[in-house]
Amino acid sequence: MVKTLPPCWVTPVLFVVANDLPPAVRGRMKLWFVEPRANVFVSGVKDSVADTVIAWLYKHCPPESGLLTVRSIPHAPGYEMRCIGPPRKSMIELTGLQLIVETLKPTLPTTSRVDAGHR
Repeated sequence: MVKTLPPCWVTPVLFVVANDLPPAVRGRMKLWFVEPRANVFVSGVKDSVADTVIAWLYKHCPPESGLLTVRSIPHAPGYEMRCIGPPRKSMIELTGLQLIVETLKPTLPTTSRVDAGHR
């Protein structure tokens, strides 16, 4: 059974993150989205408009774009992720939850100046 969230809890949001977009696509995206950082777009478009925008992106973006779309949905887990081309970070699905894999870089052990001075 899919649990549906009450309508007042779901604000439609669409995030688009790209590795590299063609200039014409990026310019068109600025009509619907705010671009807080280069190739990161955020919009509060309704579901029907989000579907249209995502379909347009699939049509006009080459796989090299590395496009990731994240949109809000009215049922658990509350979002849906889709990719066009290979993203920089891989995605997995774990019991119906879409996740982005983060790899941790090992840190080198360091000594503080206080410890080094008391030897």
